[in-house]
Amino acid sequence: MFRHLLLLALACVASACFATGPAQAADPTQQSAQTEPFPVEITHRYGTTRIGAPPQRIVSIGFIDHDFLLSLGIRPYALRNWYGGQPFGVWPWAQEALGEAEPIVMHGEIDIEQIVALQPDLIVGQWSGITRREYQILSQIAPTLPPQPGFGDYGMPWQEMLRTLGRATGTSAKAAGIIADLDARFAAVRRDHPDWAGQSAAIVWAGQTGAYTARDIRGRFLENLGFVIPDTINTRGTMDNFYILIPDEDLSPIDVDALLWIDGGGTANSLHAKPLRTTMRAHKEGREVYINPLLSAALSHSSPLSLSFALDHIVPLVELAADGDPATIVPSSADIGITPDLSTVTRAKGTTP
Repeated sequence: MFRHLLLLALACVASACFATGPAQAADPTQQSAQTEPFPVEITHRYGTTRIGAPPQRIVSIGFIDHDFLLSLGIRPYALRNWYGGQPFGVWPWAQEALGEAEPIVMHGEIDIEQIVALQPDLIVGQWSGITRREYQILSQIAPTLPPQPGFGDYGMPWQEMLRTLGRATGTSAKAAGIIADLDARFAAVRRDHPDWAGQSAAIVWAGQTGAYTARDIRGRFLENLGFVIPDTINTRGTMDNFYILIPDEDLSPIDVDALLWIDGGGTANSLHAKPLRTTMRAHKEGREVYINPLLSAALSHSSPLSLSFALDHIVPLVELAADGDPATIVPSSADIGITPDLSTVTRAKGTTP
């Protein structure tokens, strides 16, 4: 079966079979931006990929890889939609970078025949779940970028993802500048909030209660702010298991100094169905932050564009939640009615049980 697919893929490259969708000319602004020397070689979990010339027809098979390309000013020819029903699979923080481009949108699992039909000159899959077999086939079609070793399918830090794409597209200098600027912004937040250093925090899905470890891109956001994810969460994770289910009958692992509930869409009401949530110190002291679906998606993409968007909107909410004063209203939480019942809370500001 594998040999059949490989032969089919190679035959399609030669004959341009299965071609679908409107042809798109290469963006001349992208060409001018790609001034760094080629060829380049990039090592990854399945070997080494050689890219001989600046790519002009990039197919992004990762769920978030297109966001990173857009942050570099590169519009992918095709991308893989994740969720949310956004125009061309691109969320609001990246729409300006997309401009008038209309990339072909792929849905569902990696479809080798569809990718072949797109005739790419670079396939990007650093956050795609690409298997070794899929890589072996696709790398015969065009240079293909799986994740780097040591991070799992969905664990590459945003800096490494961007740095790798910078090398692959001839925009390393731009990638380095973006990384420096965003790292500096995180450092400024830490400098402005020294009290956050070492405090415990967790990002928890509001649906089926589960927390993200520090190996996850969402968990890293908290640590970049200065918080620490508790060992009760981290020690249960692995390279490929970055999401830890928390039983509703024991929420102690997520009873932290700053608790961020993320909502993938329509799960906010489930917070009211967790009977023990109101017994947590995080709830009693008003340390909960509700992150709406748009901001939750920004954290889940964790690209330079979405992280900037997230910092703008989430840091002010965390400031209110992490002060330890139950009387401080966190607007996002108040909107869905998860603020503490002050009639039962008498602790002074900043105290703990």
